[in-house]
Amino acid sequence: MKILILAAGYGTRLYPHTKNFPKPLLKIGKRPIINFILEKIEELRDISQIIVVTNDRFFGKFMKWKDSIQTSHPISILNDLTTSPEDKLGAIGDMHFVFEKENFDDDFLVLGGDNLFKGSLLDFVYYAQSQSNYVTVGLFDIKDKQEARHYGVVSVDKDNRIIEFLEKPSEPKSTLVAMCLYYFPRQTLPLINDYLNNPLNSRDTAGSYIDWLSTQGKACGFIFREFWVDIGHIHTYKKVEQDLREGH
Repeated sequence: MKILILAAGYGTRLYPHTKNFPKPLLKIGKRPIINFILEKIEELRDISQIIVVTNDRFFGKFMKWKDSIQTSHPISILNDLTTSPEDKLGAIGDMHFVFEKENFDDDFLVLGGDNLFKGSLLDFVYYAQSQSNYVTVGLFDIKDKQEARHYGVVSVDKDNRIIEFLEKPSEPKSTLVAMCLYYFPRQTLPLINDYLNNPLNSRDTAGSYIDWLSTQGKACGFIFREFWVDIGHIHTYKKVEQDLREGH
């Protein structure tokens, strides 16, 4: 199994903090956000490689970060060669970039570089590996339909198969939302080529791909129940910082 951390965005919604600095390296307390993700990864077994995909603007900063940390697994930093929000590959484009570079030859656990959550990745991976014909998506019950409007809202059947995915709906049917956490068994990796062969399909948000997978009957969900936050806006970042300072 290989780990892919998506860190090639430009964090425009967190300007000025991310004008010249990558969002995953912003600090919560005294640690970069991405270090919390590495801490989760450390509990996993059978990892052959950790890959962080970033862009040309922030590549040097991630190389410096890599030299500053210690981990039990080898880390590679990949540069997708984009230089601005206008030419970015997007989440789907970056996943395809890495899958293709790695020859589609291993299972991939994919995490957004700006997500914080509680709960064991071990349980998620064990479940995902038992669903080898499906892409497994991490889900979280946000328990507030007004808040759910800001996320990808998911409906699942009794077997946790994803039957509907709606990106930022004005009237959510549920409060179950998709985290930026995915497990792709190797046999599902080539599906991304089918998706990208349609020029009308979005390369930007991973949710667009999950929506497409659900229409193909190829997506299922695993629900995390403790805590999750997507650090997508400046107010979210400041709130998480404050909560940590106050011991929450």
